[in-house]
Amino acid sequence: MKAIRVHKTGGPEVLGIEEVSLRTPGSGELLIRNRAIGVNYTDVYTRTGAIPSSHIPLTPGKEAAGEVVDVGPGVSDFKPGDRVAYVETPGAYAEMSIVPEHFVVHLPDTVSFVTAAASMLKGLTAHFLSHKTFPIQQGNIVLIHAAAGGVGSILTQWAKKKGATVIGTVGSPEKMKVAWVNGCDHVINYNVEDFVERVREITNWQGCDVVYDSVGQSTFPGSLDCLRPFGYFVSFGFASGPIPAFDIRLLVEKGSLFATWPGLTMYLRERQDVISMSDELFSAIGDGSLNIPAPDEFALSDAAEAHRRLESRKTTKAMVLIP
Repeated sequence: MKAIRVHKTGGPEVLGIEEVSLRTPGSGELLIRNRAIGVNYTDVYTRTGAIPSSHIPLTPGKEAAGEVVDVGPGVSDFKPGDRVAYVETPGAYAEMSIVPEHFVVHLPDTVSFVTAAASMLKGLTAHFLSHKTFPIQQGNIVLIHAAAGGVGSILTQWAKKKGATVIGTVGSPEKMKVAWVNGCDHVINYNVEDFVERVREITNWQGCDVVYDSVGQSTFPGSLDCLRPFGYFVSFGFASGPIPAFDIRLLVEKGSLFATWPGLTMYLRERQDVISMSDELFSAIGDGSLNIPAPDEFALSDAAEAHRRLESRKTTKAMVLIP
């Protein structure tokens, strides 16, 4: 089968397609033919070494949707031919993948392979951020950086469903339009306006209850200045670079704030959480309460170009690879 392989960390050019062999699934594992593969910023971190890997060469990718080809011993909930999606499993940039049953879920007929691959990792991330890390409630004021991005778009919609006032930041007029469509009550182009001052004006100097920040270096520590006393700073990415080390006493100086960096894998430790969170996501997509626009599609062999587009931070759609 064909797979994308990385033999050394670096730019998009290190993503090469190769013919590789694949073992049979072991105990508790499934062999899945990938029909659509999600492209996420975490794949960039893997490719560049920003998130170190002990396995080189490696195949990037952490989510896909497709059909079960074979199952290993002990697998009882799936059989060959089942439509499925999976997440948090390295090695998805390939025609086929071996995946632990723990991270595989049945894909309802109402959700296409392409939509599932474009939304599962992003959607589950948005779910735990809004339902568990900081459970948004009616009346909360929420600031979402990169509100037109993959996670930001879904997070905005979920925050609005839960009754929050949503302030979104973006980097271009085109992305402002996307953020408005997603349901933001206020949209700030941080390349034109001082987002801290605008948030203070919008909130009458009261600040937000929570800031969701996947941008990192360029929005810190400004994000802290957007919070009310005892507010929550939720960092979950560093698209502009990592946040520099800081003295934790800064949190008390900014208003006795809470700060956290949560990870999806920890929220999916229990099999029942994988199932229930995915069911809620796919149900919301199926009934139209979450809108997932058709993503841009690339051939598996064009993974490098997909990464260039993603890193340009000019995209307004999710991207998937089609084997």
